[in-house]
Amino acid sequence: MKKEISKLIIRAFNIENIYLSDKTEIKDHMLYINKNLTNEALDIGKEYIKSLDIKIINKDDRNVYVNSIMDFIPIAAKALGKIGEGITHTMTGVCVMLTGVDESGVQVAEFGSSEGYLDEQVIFNRPGTPGDNDIIIHVDIVLYEGMGTVRKAIIAAHSACDYIIQDIRECTKKLSARDCDEKHEFVHSIDDSKKNIVIVKQVAGQGAMYDTFILPDEPCGVKGAYSIIDLGNSPVILTPNEYRDGAIRAMY
Repeated sequence: MKKEISKLIIRAFNIENIYLSDKTEIKDHMLYINKNLTNEALDIGKEYIKSLDIKIINKDDRNVYVNSIMDFIPIAAKALGKIGEGITHTMTGVCVMLTGVDESGVQVAEFGSSEGYLDEQVIFNRPGTPGDNDIIIHVDIVLYEGMGTVRKAIIAAHSACDYIIQDIRECTKKLSARDCDEKHEFVHSIDDSKKNIVIVKQVAGQGAMYDTFILPDEPCGVKGAYSIIDLGNSPVILTPNEYRDGAIRAMY
């Protein structure tokens, strides 16, 4: 007997250009980001973060020096329901890159940093990296001296970046279904007449950057998530749709 467990609908909206502006909004495939968000994001980790900057890197501008890459983050938001069910709005043609260094010039990294020219440090168009034509929203964070390997400082950096992304998410949620460029529906069901399949995935759970957050409030987000370290690196069961909907956020 086949039983439906959950249904996830993902609507994709393509972004063609991004501009820094006085207000965050999305219209006519253009994304405008409030440049004043940097001051608000700083308040989240002001005891750890000295400065924060937002830049836009277009596909032809990737021969640019960047600090050590902490993460590439897609932009997606729950328009209805929670992670793994309901409706998710996601943006294509764009992703966020978080980089970090401390004020003395020490790169934010544990076992090897990745600072350098972006087009030389990243293999693009792979799972987890920007596509060849993606526009990159570059969030660069400078931590206070000695904070580059402090766990709370690393989480503060991710949280500050997530604050900026959340402002974009709130606009993404309001986009009309009629304007989506793609729509995908995923039904999670169990069929008692067939074998059960479990996929085992080992995630990082040690140190400052080598942490993994699971089940955030928003896809690939930080707020509301649980640290695998704080959970004692215990096994966690996720549904296929939770995994598909961004239930796992790597913190390195």
